[in-house]
Amino acid sequence: MTSSMHDDARRTRLPSASRGPRRLRVAPIHVGSPPGTLVAPESAGPTRVSVLTWTRTQADYADVPSVDAALARIAPGSVTWINVDGLGDVSALTRLGERFGLHPLALEDVLNVPQRPKVERYDKHMFVVMRTMRLVDGGVNEEQVSLFFGQDWLITVQERSDGDCFGAVREAIRAGRGRVREAGADYVAYLLLDGVVDAYFPVIEHFGERMGALEAAAISDPSQQVLVSMQRVRHELLGLRRAVWPMREEVGILLREESPLVSAETRVFLRDVYDHTVQALEIVESLRETAVSVMEVYLSVQNQRLNEVMKLLTVIATIFIPLTFIASIYGMNFKHMPELEWRYGYAWALGLMLTTAAALVVYFKRKGWW
Repeated sequence: MTSSMHDDARRTRLPSASRGPRRLRVAPIHVGSPPGTLVAPESAGPTRVSVLTWTRTQADYADVPSVDAALARIAPGSVTWINVDGLGDVSALTRLGERFGLHPLALEDVLNVPQRPKVERYDKHMFVVMRTMRLVDGGVNEEQVSLFFGQDWLITVQERSDGDCFGAVREAIRAGRGRVREAGADYVAYLLLDGVVDAYFPVIEHFGERMGALEAAAISDPSQQVLVSMQRVRHELLGLRRAVWPMREEVGILLREESPLVSAETRVFLRDVYDHTVQALEIVESLRETAVSVMEVYLSVQNQRLNEVMKLLTVIATIFIPLTFIASIYGMNFKHMPELEWRYGYAWALGLMLTTAAALVVYFKRKGWW
């Protein structure tokens, strides 16, 4: 896990994610459409295309107006990475599919967001679906990233065009750091996977800080707002788990897959990504258990406060029971009741009540009930 990718994730500035409870989105199903039909999502934004080509000695990056312009920059003997931001232009994906032989079902999965992270092998390329989660302006930004890679090319299709966690990879290719220019497209695919996994850790740290603050609030000020915040965090942790858990599986598939598109050297690096994914998943599971514990602490504090209130009310009611009894006796007004004609009868009744109440208070204090 590289610190440069952490810094890149922190520097990316995007609009804050919604802080309200989010509904679980389901990939749209176009009833009656034949398999492989490409339909842009209703919420799809405009499409932006960039292309990065490199050899061992040089690299060239450019934002281009169309996919055709990106395809025109492909040179023999170079590796090409085409990145598409936004799902609004179906024709761009169709053109890429025609040029690189992408399967129509895979392209359909790119547009039908969200998909479960997965890996699919085809004859001349691999197809990988990832869920990226990045910490942006105090909120969590989540989107789907689809990755195709072949012998000397890569294609990434991102759900939105408001930034990503691949800046460190682009910079490494342009600067020629490490062996990134010497290795093939599979090594760059590993770097992209590593960038996605690295971006999980600032998000996990963010959730850890929120859980610590909620735990303190659950003890000191267990208000209704604390309960709402805890439920929201638990829901968001579930979304994080849905992203990290399948990521572990798909990295494991790339490790085990006997494909000429993934070299033995790249599999060594994929083992490192797998370890990071397992570590992230373990922390997420720990945070989910902590969320349950914080909820139990909140309920325990609430029950304790309720018990204190009930104890106070019980003590007060117990004190007033004998007082009510005395008042009822002297409120019957029988003709031959001696105290009715006694000059100090009223003071005697009040004194008896006061003495009884004081005796009960002293008794409760000694017992530790009040």
